[in-house]
Amino acid sequence: MKYVLRAALLAMTLLVAGSQAAGLAAQDDKIPPQLLALEKNLRPKHGKIPIAAAKATLDLGDQYDFYDAADARTILVDLWGNPPANADGVLGLVMPAGASPLRSDSWGAVVTYEDSGYVADDDAASADFGSILDQLKQGTEEANAERTKQGYPAMHVAGWAESPHYDKASHSVIWARDLRIEGAPVDSLNYDLRTLGRRGVLSLNFISVMPSLPAIRLAAADFADHASFDAGSRYRDFDAGRDKKAEYGIAGLVAAGVGVVAVKKLGLLALILKFGKVIFVAVAAGLVAVRKFVARMFGFGKAEEAGEVYYTEPETVDPAPRADLSGLPGGDAARDP
Repeated sequence: MKYVLRAALLAMTLLVAGSQAAGLAAQDDKIPPQLLALEKNLRPKHGKIPIAAAKATLDLGDQYDFYDAADARTILVDLWGNPPANADGVLGLVMPAGASPLRSDSWGAVVTYEDSGYVADDDAASADFGSILDQLKQGTEEANAERTKQGYPAMHVAGWAESPHYDKASHSVIWARDLRIEGAPVDSLNYDLRTLGRRGVLSLNFISVMPSLPAIRLAAADFADHASFDAGSRYRDFDAGRDKKAEYGIAGLVAAGVGVVAVKKLGLLALILKFGKVIFVAVAAGLVAVRKFVARMFGFGKAEEAGEVYYTEPETVDPAPRADLSGLPGGDAARDP
């Protein structure tokens, strides 16, 4: 009953989000036929989806479509314009059933897994997430000079779209960022759901635009209930005598997840690409005229020949030097999990 009610609420919220994004959807007629052909070859799956690398299962029912790693790469790289390296390690992508990845009012959840070890939740109640946000804003602004130098639009962190919080019952951490990209008509939304397991963390990163926040919030609540580790790999199955333990707790997980690493108990934060990831941006998030990108993709001789096509500018930030984590509880050095 709980699942049915939530699904009904989600459907209603999607309608609201869709109407709010109507102005964006008007640009969908500009989608090149080459992209429509790529979309036609996608093969979504439904029901219970095993995530073998994580020893976990997504119970999607008929509410959502799941695209495997190959299809996810097509969506992220070929349809949404993210650099190819961004799709490395992506295990799949989830979208609402029947949704087109080329629609400007759609959203997708990127599925990844980090073999980081068991993440203790002892610090969940005391974590200073405000400090993380302040330093994330500062680091993002400092990185904009290099971003613009490389031809990418400047990006600004408007704030938390949803403040980080931990659900002890489902052992999941949720946070969301409101990202302002210069030239975009609306803010981009990055909404993260991390589910803790015995040996690592299952991640679903929802990417869309801010008008979709209510719909994605409900979808994330669904996934918190229906994304689970298999027996023997659950959080409660942790064996302190045998299993690896992560070098950080909930605060460190959030800091790394938003692209910062904590130093001296979060006294200093440096912008990095922890876990080797960058910020994914959906086709709706930018909606900026990027002639040279389309020209490069489809082989036009000059950027001007491509015409004005609305497409997503890929998002990336160069990593900063690795940092000493000796001040963090249980952390001796900053290294990838």
